[in-house]
Amino acid sequence: MTFDAAAAIDEFWQARSRGEYFPRAWFDRLSLDQAYRIQLGLIDRRVARGERQIGWKVGLTAKPIQEQFGFHEPVFGCILESVASGTPLKASALIQPGFESELCLRMGATLAGRISMTAARAAVAGVHPALEIIETRGDLSAQIAVAMADNAQQKTVVLGDAVPLADKRLDQVACRVDMNGATVVEGTGAAVLGDPLNSVVWLAGKLAEFGRSIRAGDIIMTGSFVRQFPLTGGDQVRVEFAGVGVVETRVG
Repeated sequence: MTFDAAAAIDEFWQARSRGEYFPRAWFDRLSLDQAYRIQLGLIDRRVARGERQIGWKVGLTAKPIQEQFGFHEPVFGCILESVASGTPLKASALIQPGFESELCLRMGATLAGRISMTAARAAVAGVHPALEIIETRGDLSAQIAVAMADNAQQKTVVLGDAVPLADKRLDQVACRVDMNGATVVEGTGAAVLGDPLNSVVWLAGKLAEFGRSIRAGDIIMTGSFVRQFPLTGGDQVRVEFAGVGVVETRVG
């Protein structure tokens, strides 16, 4: 059967309007390419209604995350909002939330198509310690394509203050994740495709397949250093990235 992108986007949009983010009618029917076309079409509709796309996420970049979800290549999603470090999150406004500990890169130049690591590094205007807040709106492991159509679990990002990239080796940045006062895991940037800058390289090439590019001013969540953790009411999260800074939030 021929894939009708416009019709699929409309069906997902209608399902979303009634709170169905993983429409069962589309289970086991989509390729990843088709799913991305639906995702981008839905984001275009949200932007047309007043939201603003401020960047991109690259996900499933670290081995612990890939093993957690049984999928072994990067994926992308769109970012439409961010909040400052320390901002409390309302549990009642989130659907089965969780978080990932990442470096977020603020881009100072446009990047499109195949690029080098050198070009990616030169385009970075700043580095934020960050948390991606995700929602489990459906079973990502069982329906990866539907999850990508539904914007790859993205909800929001929590950003600490940016610092210059300068001569930092992002693969050597260490992070420590504390939940409710106890350290739960540690990791390094090398877990993110060998170096978080590789997420920028991958994303620029992947977006070109869909006629999109990384724009100056975009933020890019480069992928989690460690596995994804669930969040519940009362949780407090603090993540320190050595040489970059601290980001924290709590769920009320």
